[in-house]
Amino acid sequence: MQYRSTRGGVRGWDFQDVLFSGYAPDGGMFMPESLPLLSPDTLRGWRGLTYTKLVVEVASLFIPFQLIPREDLEVGEALSGFSLPEVVRIARLKEGLSVLELFHGDTLAFKDLAMTCTVRFLDYFLRKQNRRATVLVGTSGDTGGSAIHSAKGLCGLEVVVVYPRGRITPVQEKHMITCLEDNVHVFAADGSSDDIDQPLRCLFADQELVRSHGLMSLNSVNWSRVMIQLAHFIYAYLELSGMEQAEAKGELPELEVVVPTGGAGNIAAGYIVKQMGLPLKLVAMVNSNDIVHRTVTSGDFSMAANVTQTLAPAIDIQDPYNMERVFWLLLGRDGATVKSMLEEFQQSHRHSLLENHRKLLSQVLSTGTVSDEGILETMRRCWEENQYVLCPHSAVAVWHHYHCPHNPGINRCYIATASPAKFQAAVQRAGLTFDLPKAVLVLDKLATRYQNLERSPNWCKDWEDRLREKIQSVSSVRKNKGTYYS
Repeated sequence: MQYRSTRGGVRGWDFQDVLFSGYAPDGGMFMPESLPLLSPDTLRGWRGLTYTKLVVEVASLFIPFQLIPREDLEVGEALSGFSLPEVVRIARLKEGLSVLELFHGDTLAFKDLAMTCTVRFLDYFLRKQNRRATVLVGTSGDTGGSAIHSAKGLCGLEVVVVYPRGRITPVQEKHMITCLEDNVHVFAADGSSDDIDQPLRCLFADQELVRSHGLMSLNSVNWSRVMIQLAHFIYAYLELSGMEQAEAKGELPELEVVVPTGGAGNIAAGYIVKQMGLPLKLVAMVNSNDIVHRTVTSGDFSMAANVTQTLAPAIDIQDPYNMERVFWLLLGRDGATVKSMLEEFQQSHRHSLLENHRKLLSQVLSTGTVSDEGILETMRRCWEENQYVLCPHSAVAVWHHYHCPHNPGINRCYIATASPAKFQAAVQRAGLTFDLPKAVLVLDKLATRYQNLERSPNWCKDWEDRLREKIQSVSSVRKNKGTYYS
């Protein structure tokens, strides 16, 4: 299994290469050169596996045993800290409303699943090769906390996280700024998550900086994050598609999966699994930051003038960077076309899809957009009918259940990406109550530590310089400490 860039300039890298990278050197994103196919027999053989065992099966398709032997690929220990022994859970509610809960990790968000496994892979190589790395993460709310809690205390890994001050919830913020481990460095920026991405792209484009300081990403730019997320969709399919009842007909049934979408990492994972042969109908639901919806419905792949702050802040994103992976697969792995499209988008923040490309996209992805009022309405209705509290992001997905006719021949699954405990203000605005877990209540009593990135006339360059200085300083301290293990 080898990997190439979506923009065609890099190919022949192995899993370890792409794990310790951010964007590819040509600015693209890494994808497997070819995708393994999931046969009906393979899927039948996986029925009944725990989520943890299924993750191992999926990872083994993309990580050769020569790089990580099967016994070292086991992720049970990495996922052992989740509040549920089974790690994930399906809430089967009234009228066919099935919600896949992916938020039972340390930071109460789905990011914990792929992040803990990815950090385990990183730690395996760092220990084996006695090396160190620096992780640089921009976050819209959940990724930063998940990266910090997965990597805190690892002496071979420095973690630098940047979050948009005032645009995330207090719990999201406290999951980051209350971590005082020496290898964690947090910056609060006066801007949106899309603003943060700009200096980060510049830093990852500096190949000398990347090489000399072991700079890498744990955003879903990193292929390993997306790879682990493939398991969400396969698990949902095995549990909810009704494939047992359809076996007599000889064909696999279709499952509709509805995903709250921001950076598009989850929906990209769903499309990859669909390309591997899983019969999925994919629906990407967005909030008022509706670029994915506009792209599918009208071909308008363009940023709005500003990122709108909504009740679902983790998907307040106007640059859904994982759509690059979707475009690459959709266009037959045409790196030159993807390069032209995405470079135009990055320079002008605008691109109009050709109509034949838009039609292709609309055939594999449906979309919808939900206002804040629609989020609150969905949260209230789900509680009234099921006594079940949704987080506002999960409500973006479940809105589809109440407003789009359900084909009785196709089962549906709604992805719940976060716990309502992280979004108390939205729960209160919906007129609901939720008992906070002790792990959230204790956050208010913890000390905090972070640095500011202030807005200035030349803010992008200023932020880049500040972050570059931090990366160089932590790398210097790391070198003075000597080897990974003493």
